[in-house]
Amino acid sequence: MERQLVSIQTEYIKLEALLKLANLVGSGGEAKVVIQDGQVTVNGAVCPMRGKKLRPGDLVVFQDREILVQ
Repeated sequence: MERQLVSIQTEYIKLEALLKLANLVGSGGEAKVVIQDGQVTVNGAVCPMRGKKLRPGDLVVFQDREILVQ
């Protein structure tokens, strides 16, 4: 599984914004669909909330790719 590190300069980033920032989806609409469809996990659990606040240390998995928030 490929791991990608994504650095943020703010306290948190929302899940849908992280997927776009990591170039895993092309739009917010696409992010909404994959998140609500249960294709994304946050720290090992399926997360259906596209507005989920992610902070440094959180691990997101989507399509065999890990995104670690720093």
